[in-house]
Amino acid sequence: MNKEQALAIVKLHLTDHRFSHTLGVVETSVDLANRYGADPEKAELAAIFHDYAKFRDKEEMKKIVQEKLVDKSFLDYGDELLHAPCGAYFVKDEVGIDDQEILDAIYYHTTGRPNMTLLEKVIFLADYIEPGRRFNGVNEVRELAKVSLDNAIIQALENTIGFLMKRRHRVYPGTLATYNQLINTKKEK
Repeated sequence: MNKEQALAIVKLHLTDHRFSHTLGVVETSVDLANRYGADPEKAELAAIFHDYAKFRDKEEMKKIVQEKLVDKSFLDYGDELLHAPCGAYFVKDEVGIDDQEILDAIYYHTTGRPNMTLLEKVIFLADYIEPGRRFNGVNEVRELAKVSLDNAIIQALENTIGFLMKRRHRVYPGTLATYNQLINTKKEK
């Protein structure tokens, strides 16, 4: 499947605003992939489909998590996280992409996970820093991304975890575990 075909499929499922975001993630992911040695074609495809399920019916996604996914804990942390694991499921089931690296990059693009692959890191970070994003701390993470993928992800996680804590929202355990693993790896170097 080429880029234009993939974008045409995704466009049907997104608002104009979210499609613009997706284009920014595509551009950023290819740049990061080229900079850090990930496969730019896989990064492009994962980026195109990363928000494929963003506007799916919440009840449909909850049912997918309950019936089809191994990790049911997504159900305990709000509806906002559902689109990532369900997106990976739908991309495989509906679009026919079965490359596990691409599916995992979609699955973990909101939460991260300990010991992320290079492609997972690229998609996670590209989603956070794409050019259309405007929030406190994003420019600092963009600058870090120019020199260190891991340091940029650590800062993005610190920002996200802090944001959630200030609002007294629960933090998905996999996100905390991702942060801890990256910090531990950094200390070992």
